Amino acid sequence: MPQEPAETRIVVTGPPRRTRRAPGYYRPRTEIDEQTTLGHTYVRSLMRTQLRAGLTAFAVLVLLVGPLPLLFAAMPAARRLEWGVLGFGLYAPLVLLARWYVRRAERNERDFVRLVEDR
Repeated sequence: MPQEPAETRIVVTGPPRRTRRAPGYYRPRTEIDEQTTLGHTYVRSLMRTQLRAGLTAFAVLVLLVGPLPLLFAAMPAARRLEWGVLGFGLYAPLVLLARWYVRRAERNERDFVRLVEDR
């Protein structure tokens, strides 16, 4: 009789399901979820950077649009110039300012997520 082939075992391995953390290890996300003092500090830091970006955009907007009434009052006969400045001359800087603000806010949030996720 022919011999039967020996049974072969196949071992399937995968990533470890549990990893041990070093003592004293903390996760910022847990700190935020549990609303600890450290978590509050993380969130306050994000809010502060977002506020700084918003106030910077607002300051540029005030410096850009604020002097226009004085300029228009100095030249009362130039109605077409007013509409040209408001319609065409101001539109592009406002769009660029809005684009800068959105990119800055997204970068702040991305940095915050990177900090919280420990990457």
